[in-house]
Amino acid sequence: MPVECQLSGGRSSGVWRRCLEFQAAVIAAIQEPEPRHMVIKQNLISTKRHRSMPTQHSLRKHHGRLPPKDVFNNMMFMVGGWSRQDPSCLVEQFCTEYNEWRGAARMVTRRGNMAVGTLGGHIYTVGGEDHARCYSNVERYSPDTDSWSPDVAPLSSPRSGVCLVEMDGYLYAIGGHDGITALNTVERYDPKMNTWSKQAAMSIRRTKAVAAVLNSKLYVMGGNDGDMALNSVECYDPVDGTWSICAHMLSPREGAGCAVYLGHIYVAGGKDELHLNLCSVERFDPETSRWTPVKRMRSKRNNVSLVVFNGALLAVGGSDDITDLKTIEIYCHESNAWRHFGSMKRKHPGGRVAVLC
Repeated sequence: MPVECQLSGGRSSGVWRRCLEFQAAVIAAIQEPEPRHMVIKQNLISTKRHRSMPTQHSLRKHHGRLPPKDVFNNMMFMVGGWSRQDPSCLVEQFCTEYNEWRGAARMVTRRGNMAVGTLGGHIYTVGGEDHARCYSNVERYSPDTDSWSPDVAPLSSPRSGVCLVEMDGYLYAIGGHDGITALNTVERYDPKMNTWSKQAAMSIRRTKAVAAVLNSKLYVMGGNDGDMALNSVECYDPVDGTWSICAHMLSPREGAGCAVYLGHIYVAGGKDELHLNLCSVERFDPETSRWTPVKRMRSKRNNVSLVVFNGALLAVGGSDDITDLKTIEIYCHESNAWRHFGSMKRKHPGGRVAVLC
């Protein structure tokens, strides 16, 4: 039976065996050929189960050679996170070669509940808050220099709980809360001009919503309108600049995680209208315009990050009913199951993951 892969800094215990396979050529199979090294491959591997552990020799015999390091070109960062109990606001990068999380440069402004997105090989952080104020400022991280730059144009107004997504070479900052009320504001960032411009507003005010781009359309899901968690979904068409209402999610969610995976939008965790943290997961099929349930995560996760890293769907961090989490889970599409997948070095309350391809 498959064992759980670990994303931890120490040497993994037990024996290393073949882990998972995904269905298509764009999906990565995950295995660990030697201690302390996690390899996420970009080609398919047989799903036959073996009684004995695959060795380095058998892997080379089967594949000809182990894949080169430059095959694994995705970089995963956990960015920020702030609380009065833990105001460190650290940034961590997962190093695939060494199977461990390592510290990266901190943001200029310490804050949590900011939006995190990627554009042009850089990471952007937008808005956020600490115990005293909301922020409008935007910072940009360069992995080449391991440094943050604050010389990015700010949003039109301070707000936290914004969701951020890249589409057609622009960043869209959607909704949020300005400390008084939830907003339906949408702004678009042009990296060439270093400017934000107002776009058509959403039909519903939303903070802590999630967003995803699928089939050249921008979907915004859930969030909180200032009174309660939402299950409503709306879609933005950049061609005509209009919003339309879509099929509602199965459950109201704010602070959920969201990712596009295998042609579907996956939404996981968050908090419902009763303020209960969720472990439930659902996905949207654009062909049928329907939401269907997915196997629940092992842990409840509010403010979770859901990301695709080298072909694997991961749920990272968040908080359950008791504490902030640093653990990670991985989803296997074929078996419709979540498995433990190691942990980060630190907790990141209100932080978010970004993946650079």
